[in-house]
Amino acid sequence: MRFHLRFFVIILLSFTSKSAILKDSLAIKPDSISNWKNTNNVKLIFTQNSFVNWNAGGNNSMSGILKIHLTRNLKNKHLVWANELKTNYGLNKEAKRELRKTEDLFELNSTFGYRKNPNSNWYNSAKFNFKTQFTNGYNYPNTEKPISKFFAPAYMFVGVGSEYYSKKVNLKLYLSPLTNKTTFVFNQALANEGSFGVSPAIYDEVGNLISEGKNLKMEFGTLVTGEWKTQVMENIKMANKLILYSDYLNNYGNIDIDWELNFDLTINKYISANVGSHLIFDDDVKHKEDINNNGELDILGPKIQIKQLLGVGFNYTF
Repeated sequence: MRFHLRFFVIILLSFTSKSAILKDSLAIKPDSISNWKNTNNVKLIFTQNSFVNWNAGGNNSMSGILKIHLTRNLKNKHLVWANELKTNYGLNKEAKRELRKTEDLFELNSTFGYRKNPNSNWYNSAKFNFKTQFTNGYNYPNTEKPISKFFAPAYMFVGVGSEYYSKKVNLKLYLSPLTNKTTFVFNQALANEGSFGVSPAIYDEVGNLISEGKNLKMEFGTLVTGEWKTQVMENIKMANKLILYSDYLNNYGNIDIDWELNFDLTINKYISANVGSHLIFDDDVKHKEDINNNGELDILGPKIQIKQLLGVGFNYTF
């Protein structure tokens, strides 16, 4: 856990100083430096339930989620360079139940675009995305065997393509015919099971290990992403993001889906409410369940993953 915290602090400090380093490197172009826009946003979201002699029943519970979102963006007539760091971590405590994780994300995004015609909405673009988690994930109430860990999995996307950006409607559409997706599973027990699509370990007829499972899986395919943000009402903002990916070599046409829909309701400068949903379908992520109630997790087929959030908390942007 100490290693994970140290890793997070190093990344956070390096990202915070990134704009200063890049400005120095662009000293020969002072007009570009003035076009850097930096934002730092911290949210702390709470939900709480409390019951005293409540006839309908219920368990006391409390949960909290810390969200940090940093952006470093450069734009001029011909160039767009968008960088962001997102970290989310949430915990839930319910009466007579162990502390459970509700959210866990570390994500880096960087998109570089160039357009020859300053009046065009299309950019020749390159995109980088990296995503993992901080701590172990479990199929609760089973906390003996993790189903995911730090860097197990981790995902990296690197590709080139074209991006359409319309400031008028705040719409981004990215199309890449050539994107590399790398899946990392740096936990040998999970790799041996073939978790998250890596090649599993090979055993002989009596169960002796012949070769360990692979820790990497490389794919090349098509990536399509779309982002749309809009002001629904005076104090309500909507952010809609959809990511679609299909591998050329492994059942092309079988599409991985990652869809996020969030509504931010601003109460005042420091207090906001958040309503959101997140849907994921990845054919390489197999559902695990203790079917026989014996403590052993059986690996089943892929399933649609859905997460929903409703909370009120503190919001600070600087």
